[in-house]
Amino acid sequence: MEWRKWMVLVVTIWIQAFSGTNFDFSAYSSDMKSALGISQVQLNYLAVASDLGKAFGWSSGLALLYLPIWTVLLMAASFGFVGYGLQWLLIRNLLSLPYFLVFLSCLLSGLSVCWFLTVCFVLCVRNFTHHNRSLAISLTVSFNSISPSLYTLAASAFTPSSSSSSSGPIYLLLNAALPLFVSAAAILSILRQQPPPRLPDKLPHTAATHDSIIFLLLNVFAFLTGLYLLLFNTVSTLPSVDSLLFGGGLLLLVMPLFIPAVISARDRAQRAVTDGGPAFGSFKIIDINESQLLKSLLDKVEVEEKWWWCWWKKDRVETLGEDHGVLKLVRRFDFWLYYASYFCGATVGLVYINNLGQIAQSLGHNSSTAAILGVYSACSFFGRLLASAPEFLRQKVYFARTGWLALALIPTPIAFSVLVGSDGLFALMTATGLVGLSSGFVFAAAVSVTSELFGPKSVGVNHNIVITNIPLGSILYGLLATLVYDANEGSSRLVTLRSSDGAAAAACMGRKCYELTFMVWGCISLLGLAVSVALFLRTKPAYDRSERDKV
Repeated sequence: MEWRKWMVLVVTIWIQAFSGTNFDFSAYSSDMKSALGISQVQLNYLAVASDLGKAFGWSSGLALLYLPIWTVLLMAASFGFVGYGLQWLLIRNLLSLPYFLVFLSCLLSGLSVCWFLTVCFVLCVRNFTHHNRSLAISLTVSFNSISPSLYTLAASAFTPSSSSSSSGPIYLLLNAALPLFVSAAAILSILRQQPPPRLPDKLPHTAATHDSIIFLLLNVFAFLTGLYLLLFNTVSTLPSVDSLLFGGGLLLLVMPLFIPAVISARDRAQRAVTDGGPAFGSFKIIDINESQLLKSLLDKVEVEEKWWWCWWKKDRVETLGEDHGVLKLVRRFDFWLYYASYFCGATVGLVYINNLGQIAQSLGHNSSTAAILGVYSACSFFGRLLASAPEFLRQKVYFARTGWLALALIPTPIAFSVLVGSDGLFALMTATGLVGLSSGFVFAAAVSVTSELFGPKSVGVNHNIVITNIPLGSILYGLLATLVYDANEGSSRLVTLRSSDGAAAAACMGRKCYELTFMVWGCISLLGLAVSVALFLRTKPAYDRSERDKV
């Protein structure tokens, strides 16, 4: 039943592509602000509420321990349907809600995104072995970042050409309906079927090589899909043309189905042959033992047992894949190094993106916000695709995954240095691209790191504990940005902006509005880089030992 795991992978790609609904908040935030009559600070709290949903993401891991995966997927879609549905009714003036209930609806929407992600992670863990699990995760997670482009094309396609109203309600309606529709299609197509038997710890060399080639093909296909959406996302202003472009995007998402279809046909043909060989030939196995002698020699080098060396080695992860329960997890020093590197690295980039609209406005580039968001979406997508590069390069250049994670954090402090040095549009786009590339890689690689360091069995719970740093960072880093913004209103140019309904709002203009924030965020990201290097040095022996066991 080899075709089944590839069908599950395609279904996971669909779910990821339509579940990144938290990326389009800026598309309807003005409508929300106008409908509620709230301040910019209160609107920012609604954005934070979506991230706060991740603080309860561990509940999805618990649910998966007791419920079938299709049930959890349906619950995730239901959370989003209710959360975004209430917001759609609100901005269409069909329902009146107090601010507190709107906050809860945003939290519920954010929780649905987290549940979707957990379902996708667990599907990859259950259907792929350790050899290819990280490839499956990084590939599927990369499609989560194309959601803004897909929803932009969908919103343009479904917006009447004669309509002069905002497209905000369309985004909310799509956020509520499309994930539910895709989830139902996934459940009916494959997820209601009997799950496969427990996977072996290792695949035969022939099967592993065959899978790697298919993953390489899928990554090439994903690259072309991202390129298509990047090039055509802002080409047209006509709904009829946008409908064709949206249809093209959907076609690109459906085309990977040819892989499980071909594999299924091959299996049937092989069963029909009494004693035939492989239907599509065989693959040459290259057994690479280069540098094995060097590794053996390095292992024999004895290190003087100084007190600091004993402290450094104490309680570090010795074996990859060892399952950790919650209590064992939080007692691990390596876990807190991992948590801090994520908190001070990728989470800073995520908060930057949440504030990007206001940052662009303060620097005088408000008209280019959509283009800047497009740069982030594209760079985040390609950053997530790059997260699979370590697997393809493993036989040529082996490097511990925690080391790749540390390298991925380098662009973030560079980005904030660029923003401190210049307020031009090119500098803003460059910095945003660097942040997207860095955070995209980390988001895609982090699940594999969690699985490797703390075991695949409880990854649904453990990784949701890791990402509780996101709402914490959203609150703290967002509060910092708000305080600096408000403190500079008096010394900066203050303008009055008016929304489509005539409501007035004050906005701080000039470099001072965020300059100190960029400096502090840059220092925090440097700290995250230092912590990630420490994590790499502590876990490198475990990765080296695991790599030696494979050859």
